[in-house]
Amino acid sequence: MNPMIWIIDDDASIRFVFDKALDVNSIQHRLFENGEAALSALQHEIPDVIVSDIRMPGISGLALIKAVHEVDENIPFIIMTAHSDLAAAIDSYEQGSFEYLPKPFDIESAIAVIRRAAMHRYNSLKLKEEKANPQLQPKTKEQDDNDEIIGKSPVMQEVFKFIGRVSKTELPVLVHGEVGTGRGLVAMALHNHGQRRSKPFITVNMSSMPKEMVQSEIFGDCGQKQLSCALSRAEGGTLFVNEICDMPLEAQTRMLKLLQDGEYVPLGSDKSIRSDIRLIATSSKDLESMVADGSFIADLFYRLNVININMPALRERNNDIPMLAKHFLAQAAQDAHTEPKKLTSEVLVFLCRQQWPGNVTQLKNLCKYLTIMVTGRDIQLVDLPTEFLHAKPQIQKSATSITGTTTEKVSWQEQLRNWVDGRLKAGERDILSEAVPEFERIMLEATLSFTGNHKQESAKLLGWGRNTLTRKIKELGIK
Repeated sequence: MNPMIWIIDDDASIRFVFDKALDVNSIQHRLFENGEAALSALQHEIPDVIVSDIRMPGISGLALIKAVHEVDENIPFIIMTAHSDLAAAIDSYEQGSFEYLPKPFDIESAIAVIRRAAMHRYNSLKLKEEKANPQLQPKTKEQDDNDEIIGKSPVMQEVFKFIGRVSKTELPVLVHGEVGTGRGLVAMALHNHGQRRSKPFITVNMSSMPKEMVQSEIFGDCGQKQLSCALSRAEGGTLFVNEICDMPLEAQTRMLKLLQDGEYVPLGSDKSIRSDIRLIATSSKDLESMVADGSFIADLFYRLNVININMPALRERNNDIPMLAKHFLAQAAQDAHTEPKKLTSEVLVFLCRQQWPGNVTQLKNLCKYLTIMVTGRDIQLVDLPTEFLHAKPQIQKSATSITGTTTEKVSWQEQLRNWVDGRLKAGERDILSEAVPEFERIMLEATLSFTGNHKQESAKLLGWGRNTLTRKIKELGIK
């Protein structure tokens, strides 16, 4: 949740104080010096919370509440005034204000009220959506944790699009990727957003299960007193087979029959049982190579490989690391009942250069370790475990040039020189007017992505003042 807050006051000093305080708390906001300007902006944008003076030139704060709530009655309105009397307080609440702040007020207390108002709006909209759509059931904490797939990188955006397209189908899905990349989260997301979300989601993990138990665990054993297998528990829902590449050949044969005929035969029986499940499987190994060497049945591979999703390794989307680390640190702090730690810029840069053989799981475990072991709030480079400090940084083997071709170990300076030579040879002039804005745009976008859109930290990393960064964002049209 990243709410948009509007501050409306004809007093420039009040707007200045709120501007600085909201910036420090990384809360996005807009400032207006009168109600008319805010009503005009309301035609194109809906804020999450409005904080307004009660007495201003033109439309008053009380009249503004009524006008705003005619557009959206769920917008919390916080009234502030230097004329604090009982009548003003009663009038503001009768008009539907969320809170009343008599001036002068403590800015930190005001920020706390704003956060509470934003959460109130979020909960109100969520409840309204659930009432309008009965199928939207509140998730348990376990489901929320499992369904959390985080990332803004282009490769992760492609994964999100794939999940959106595939979740409504009933076809089998094969998720490729290294261990720890979040393949299980993809399986859970496909189930939770699909037509079977109200039915069971059953997981069987081939890599941790003894081979002699695989068939009885998945298909059941009539020799047991009660036939309780993964397929019977998953009936109507989703069967998630993690690391199907490790499934024994005998079990692969039974799985092939399930996909071909929609039936399975328990051990010790000659009678088939109908099954209505959706199959989602993962593999960290190359199944085509396994088909070639005879360790995986070809027909099963082709029936599984109808829809293939590839989860990128963390080193392939290292610009997601700041966002992931912030999330995992907050999660670990909540579990430990403590305040979230914060990674310094030096640590973030260091982590983004690592290989991450354990991928997202390794980063999550590191955040748990740091939450428990670091005494201060800011995590310094020396706080990292020894194995991280001695790890080899990621080596960039190749680079993509401005022209789109791939070159080996070519510096960006050399690529820029090649680009300039190409433009000059093409007879172009005034090339700085094209290059400088693009250079600044790339620097800005990359830094904002790296800091999770934290403008103050981005300005610091770029060596700019906050005002310069804000001006550049507006000039370059960066959203």
